[in-house]
Amino acid sequence: MSTLVNDLKEKWEALKAENPHIRIRNAAAQLGVSEAELLATSIGEGVTVLNPEFPAILTEAEKLGKVMALTRNDECVHERKGIYQNGDFSSPHAQLFVGEDIDLRIFLNHWKSAFAVVEGDKKSLQFFGKDGLALHKIYLTKNSDEAAFDAIVDQFKAEDQNQVLTIEAVAPKAPEKADAEIDAEGFRQAWTELKDTHDFFMMTRKFGVSRTQALRLAPEGFTKKIDNAKVVNVLEDASEKNIPIMAFVGNRGIIQIHTGNVKKTLWHQQWFNVMDPDFNLHLDVTKIAEAWIVKKPTEDGEVTAIEVFNKEGDFIVQFFGKRKPGIPELQEWKDLVAELEK
Repeated sequence: MSTLVNDLKEKWEALKAENPHIRIRNAAAQLGVSEAELLATSIGEGVTVLNPEFPAILTEAEKLGKVMALTRNDECVHERKGIYQNGDFSSPHAQLFVGEDIDLRIFLNHWKSAFAVVEGDKKSLQFFGKDGLALHKIYLTKNSDEAAFDAIVDQFKAEDQNQVLTIEAVAPKAPEKADAEIDAEGFRQAWTELKDTHDFFMMTRKFGVSRTQALRLAPEGFTKKIDNAKVVNVLEDASEKNIPIMAFVGNRGIIQIHTGNVKKTLWHQQWFNVMDPDFNLHLDVTKIAEAWIVKKPTEDGEVTAIEVFNKEGDFIVQFFGKRKPGIPELQEWKDLVAELEK
């Protein structure tokens, strides 16, 4: 172990002694390093470096049976239990798992390293970006196949467990163009002519608008900024009225989706939480900078989302009514959104 790694390990041990319940992500931020660098101080002590063969590892994850998939950003954590099924790695742009429970859109060009982690009775596979940011984690549950986990570790264990973890800074986002530089009329026209919600991202790129700028420049009646506190109402109302929703949470490497009902909601300090048996969501409401109602035309009728952003203009979470292609949006969801508009 290098002197630098040893020094970091000692600092982390001291921090854990002071604060035994500190989470590794928070500890890394406090120590001014990435989570991957902190995790790497425990290689050989419950942490195993895996070869970065991400499609193969994720495909093997189906053999684990029921697991808990965790994806988060700085403001929101999305935990969904289920089985990894129907993996599709054929596209170079976005890879997929499309199951009833585990539903993922993956961007492997941002993935860099993988580890197997055994911490007490907790076992997980953890994936990190080029900058050491945790992108996705798969935790075993009491219903998982531990022998399958051991087999994955054996199959993908890197020959060199002492390799130095290299961290690359992520290029900063391009600055937002001035509104006056945008072809606003052309952009609004293109919005009204949308046929599929998936075309929205390419439309924003074509016109060179940021996501929040797009919402400001939208055609009349297609967006409305709402009070940040109303984001909580979305989950409370969906729970109370038994309305099935879709909740999207992601980071640069992955988007994780829950489709279904939310039942038990509760506060813990500044975090608003969904605490259901197979789905947990933890949202730090103090970090919400903007929240919008966003409407997009499609071949199946209008689709309405609640889009929530941080102060950098990055997505925190998106909510939709439960829907599938070919099926119009739920009227109950439309009614819920109409209440938020008041």
